[in-house]
Amino acid sequence: MKNNRLMKAGITLSVLASSMLYATNGDTLIAVGAKARGMGSTGIGISHGAESALTNPALITSVENTEISFGGTVFMPNISAAMGQAPYYDSSANINVIPSVSIASKLNDNWYIGIGMWGTAGMGVDYRDAHQDQRDSGNLHMVTNLQLMQFGVPIAYKNSGFSIAVTPILQYGALDINYNDFTGSSNGAGVSQDLAFGYSVGATYDFKEAGMDGLTLGMVYKSSIDMDYSDQLSVATKPFADMGIFPGAMANNLEQPAEIGVGFSYVAGAHTFAFDYKNIQWSKAKGYKDFGWADQDVYAVGYEYAEDAWALRIGYNHASSPLTEAQSGPQVIAPGSYAQAGGNAMNLFNLLGFPATAEDHYTIGGSYAISQSVDLDLAYVYAPKTTTTMNTIVGVNPQTGDMYTGPSTVEHTESSFTFQLTYAF
Repeated sequence: MKNNRLMKAGITLSVLASSMLYATNGDTLIAVGAKARGMGSTGIGISHGAESALTNPALITSVENTEISFGGTVFMPNISAAMGQAPYYDSSANINVIPSVSIASKLNDNWYIGIGMWGTAGMGVDYRDAHQDQRDSGNLHMVTNLQLMQFGVPIAYKNSGFSIAVTPILQYGALDINYNDFTGSSNGAGVSQDLAFGYSVGATYDFKEAGMDGLTLGMVYKSSIDMDYSDQLSVATKPFADMGIFPGAMANNLEQPAEIGVGFSYVAGAHTFAFDYKNIQWSKAKGYKDFGWADQDVYAVGYEYAEDAWALRIGYNHASSPLTEAQSGPQVIAPGSYAQAGGNAMNLFNLLGFPATAEDHYTIGGSYAISQSVDLDLAYVYAPKTTTTMNTIVGVNPQTGDMYTGPSTVEHTESSFTFQLTYAF
């Protein structure tokens, strides 16, 4: 009976996660969980209880007995794009629900274990409602939808002020790319799915043992996870290969990149200050490196003021967009990059289908103790408008096959609300 309930819960979360996600640091959410999101995504060197299971699993050692956090994020991206002289069209993919559940339990004075399911990343647009005719491609009626969900079991060991943990991760992914090319032909193969394994390793040290009460240092490494979405990138890029723009259709691998990060926090009475730095290695990840994505340096700062029954949080997160503009003709963006052969076509895919252009994020949040064992956690994240322009293909002469190029622009704003209940017993 217990296994059946767990299976039903997993199926329910998978259905919820099937809503198209859009993310912030590249295609990755700045954080999972209301406490971290309220503090600018800081969570490598500051414990948020069970919620820390994915960010830095070594920090679940702060749980006194057993703690469960469950909730979700209502994500509201506002994306519009204009190709060449055509008008702006809004993407219809403008509201999504992203679930998360984290459980952590203390086994004894040294060992801790947890389990969790988290919607972690995604991106997508939907321009099917755009006007389309011979002079206006209607943003190619581009529809992209990437969904990622991770299942993990963190295992942590604590001795004195030092904690270390490892989390085996099973990642589920689904990808769909379809569009009408410049001849009006439809390109797409439906949704493709994959499962793959990865892991994360975390460590923390509480300097209280060294006579510096309130200071905690954390480090984390997340492995890359290689996903193979059959007939997605290969079908989407084949028309450009047939036109001689690309050397051949792409492979179907789209690998979530490795991450490495450090962070610290300092507690002084009711005040907590936190800082995180992490590097997301897009330039080494299959698929993304072919699109010319650059590594991201992510900086996050957060502050919390806490009393017995409530806490207030604010934060800021910054990472430059990983998208880089490819120039026309042969060049070097990355060895073997398809952008070497078709810069304007690559810019088209990046800008129109995968506009990972959000950079700055301002956050606010709080918690309120409903009872001795139940807390309500809330967070709001706002990413102000970014405007990105690149030179892309904007049309093709049907008689000669010659391409027309010109500047295309995408405007991108994000906001999201996170709601979470935390139960400790």
